[in-house]
Amino acid sequence: MKRYRISVQGMTCTGCEEHVAVALENMGASGIEVDYHRGDAVFELPNGQGVETATKAIAEANYQPGKIEEVQSQELVQLGDEVDYDYIIIGSGGAAFSSAIEAVKYGAKVAIIERDTVGGTCVNIGCVPSKTLLRSGEINHLAKNNPFIGLNTSAGVVDLASLIEQKNELVTDLRNSKYVDLIDEYGFELIKGEAKFVDEKTVEVNGMRLSAKRFLIATGASPAVPNIPGLDEVDYLTSTTLLELKAIPKRLTVIGSGYIGMELGQLFHNLGSEVTLMQRSPRLLKEYDPEISEAIAQALTEQGINLVTGASFERIEQDGDIKKVYVEVDGEKRIIEAEQLLVATGRTPYTETLNLQTAGVEVGSRGEIIIDEYSKTTNSRMCAAGDVTLGPQFVYVAAHQGKIAAENAIGGLNKKLDLEVVPGVTFTAPAIATVGLTEQQAKEKGYEVKTSVMPLDAVPRALVNRETTGVFKLVADAKTLKILGAHVVAENAGDVIYAATLAVKFGLTVEDLRETLAPYLTMSEGLKLAALTFDKDVSKLSCCAE
Repeated sequence: MKRYRISVQGMTCTGCEEHVAVALENMGASGIEVDYHRGDAVFELPNGQGVETATKAIAEANYQPGKIEEVQSQELVQLGDEVDYDYIIIGSGGAAFSSAIEAVKYGAKVAIIERDTVGGTCVNIGCVPSKTLLRSGEINHLAKNNPFIGLNTSAGVVDLASLIEQKNELVTDLRNSKYVDLIDEYGFELIKGEAKFVDEKTVEVNGMRLSAKRFLIATGASPAVPNIPGLDEVDYLTSTTLLELKAIPKRLTVIGSGYIGMELGQLFHNLGSEVTLMQRSPRLLKEYDPEISEAIAQALTEQGINLVTGASFERIEQDGDIKKVYVEVDGEKRIIEAEQLLVATGRTPYTETLNLQTAGVEVGSRGEIIIDEYSKTTNSRMCAAGDVTLGPQFVYVAAHQGKIAAENAIGGLNKKLDLEVVPGVTFTAPAIATVGLTEQQAKEKGYEVKTSVMPLDAVPRALVNRETTGVFKLVADAKTLKILGAHVVAENAGDVIYAATLAVKFGLTVEDLRETLAPYLTMSEGLKLAALTFDKDVSKLSCCAE
């Protein structure tokens, strides 16, 4: 027998449940469970019997059958008895809330355990606060440096304390509306305290022992600190503490030039600091295509940000208020001095205090929880989602993982976690956005590759903006011309990349992009122009010519 779940629209009462159940029973289904609140039916069919017969039976009963999914071969979670909760979630960020909301749809009794502030990284100390401050920095930089808007003046010193206060107000509002207020809305329980596993079905919090049939670990990650001699004796900043500064430093040194280092470095450059970005790798964003690295390096250098690449860090010292970073670059020893030092060298998963070995949950070399394609850990009772797994560290990925974890753990589905096509955005100016395979990755996967590389000065929107440092790059299968990857450095690249994400996900070709109308004087027109660039010189075409 195989077990299935089918969504059913049109049910409004228990009588509807009975009608659907009878229809399924008459066509040979067994083990039938129908729930009009949830809008679905679960049933079993003998191996070999097509599920289309169930779809037809439901339609003939005057209800609207929807998506059918095979339920896990293991027994469905029996909700409600023997344990304190059906589903305990450790952590309260995007993955946790997405998973909790999905779990209560199945009637599960859910608890979220949080040791710190509700809402996780993104709303409290990550995306939301950094992006609102980035916008303030961009406005300040534009007002002081763009002669085309008639404001080429030396404005006064930015009141950072006021910006931080406004940022905190926004964070509080969004934390409440998108997290705290939803606890009562959906009816799950919030328990404040630190969770520690006692066994595979029990955690201890504040001296209480709580049990559950299923768990989700979504504890996130914290800023990683590199092993550089003297660093632990220096008053350095992390991405969290930097966003609470009340005064703009004259000079800021950033160790690490990933997306966090670049965004926050550019923020303080735009607010008036002299900024130096430092990294061990010889080029920025070494995992990206070289054209992307070169374009953003050129942009940051043109803006006046100091880049130090290929650095070997020898030691760090503090002399009064000045932090000194001793490095060697190309055989030359240098000392970089600044009033503030930001360490932005990646993230470390929050797993150390969970006592995971007691629960039979394995972690990797960096403390990350190892999960399979269904978001399950090495203990099948437990799933993990979000930054604690060190997968793509975006809140939308975490939320997606959390939802799938609940569908599998509580809903009994067999959904696989598909992260083959994940767009990513770095909110610098110009922004960096990428989706799909780089040229190198495509070659490693065995593709014969054809690429299009188009400088930003070929895009009319960039010309009228008078900001032409950037690039569009498309990676295609040379045989089929299917789009395998898209990579952009441009203003509004984050908005452009969604169209490219659809192209990669659904196998669109270069010709599909060419034949699709693109609105003139938008940055998204660059995707079409990049498609034309595969075999044309777009600089020799008239406006909107194909």
